[in-house]
Amino acid sequence: MATVTDVRSDLDRRYANVRAAMAEHSLDALVVAGSEYSGFEGAVTYLTGFQIVHRYAYAVVPADGDPFVVFPSEARYVGEHGTALIEQRFDPHPGAAIAAHAKDAGWRRIGVYGLDYVMTVRDYLPLEGFDIVSFDVEFDLARSVKSDLELESVRDSVRINRRGFEVWAEAYAPGRTAAEVMAVAEEYFIAEGCGRLTMNMVLTAPGRSGIALPEFKIARKEEILGDFVLPSLEVAGPGMHWVEVSRAVAAEGTELSDDTKAMEEAYAEYFEAARDSMRAGATCHDVHTAVSKGFHDRGYRLGHVTGHSIGMTMIEFPKVGEGVETELAESMVLSMHPHAIAANGEDCLYMQDTWLVTADGGVPLADLPMEIVFR
Repeated sequence: MATVTDVRSDLDRRYANVRAAMAEHSLDALVVAGSEYSGFEGAVTYLTGFQIVHRYAYAVVPADGDPFVVFPSEARYVGEHGTALIEQRFDPHPGAAIAAHAKDAGWRRIGVYGLDYVMTVRDYLPLEGFDIVSFDVEFDLARSVKSDLELESVRDSVRINRRGFEVWAEAYAPGRTAAEVMAVAEEYFIAEGCGRLTMNMVLTAPGRSGIALPEFKIARKEEILGDFVLPSLEVAGPGMHWVEVSRAVAAEGTELSDDTKAMEEAYAEYFEAARDSMRAGATCHDVHTAVSKGFHDRGYRLGHVTGHSIGMTMIEFPKVGEGVETELAESMVLSMHPHAIAANGEDCLYMQDTWLVTADGGVPLADLPMEIVFR
């Protein structure tokens, strides 16, 4: 388990990476918005050590000077504030407080992470007099390479997610409800320290045999599971690093559709292509092209994004997709999950893995066989 000293030391590395990105864009400061409401709390944790349990906050990183975090005054007790490793400030109007500080400091050009999806309108308006730069991609790229401390947290999340999938599969049986089966896995995830940081779904085809439809569903009690299910399991362990690990699950004796069988073959090819192509220096486009070839050669299209960087926020830049020329670097962590859909728009296969980028290729951290699991 990481100590406060470990995290404090890693924060220095994180600030150095972020400030290097800020310098490239001539920023005087960066404001990182985080909100528990929208699932973007990890960005603030990344820069402060504090986990938002309720409401929102802004981490402020000057190009020169000490970082600080600003909470709305009503959020004084919305987490364990003693875990914050930088100065905490409380104000009725955080945006106005940041603007006042910026004016006093002589800042002109301010980057904002979360400008489109996280920052509230009331906090954006006081900043309109400054040169505001959306900094989502740049911030994510600055935090995409994980430290040894972060990788320890990632591996712990993978351990939890992998065992959680096994728990899910052990509880599965045709005729059970999606809620019943997911509840068993969720109980394990909570017991292992995930708290509320889980986002677990299913892809099913009620009344059909040997196929799953491509739409993601909440695991509700009304959803009766058939003989083939695609669980989509995503969790973050105590260190708050998200991961994704799952396999398709079928009841023993189930006759899978011809398309599902062919998609499983393409998945095996993707797995080997990722091992080879996901190496430092390759581009996200290169990886996407390599791993999607087996699906496209069989006439399948990909629905959901092929893959993406993953960290303290579940979906981070860069994504693994066509035309994304961002180069991979050692110790990047990527979630991969080709969403294969047949020409009929119905038969689907979706399985998840969390990968580590190395100089020699991709390493699947869960170490599960890439195959449909029969129970």
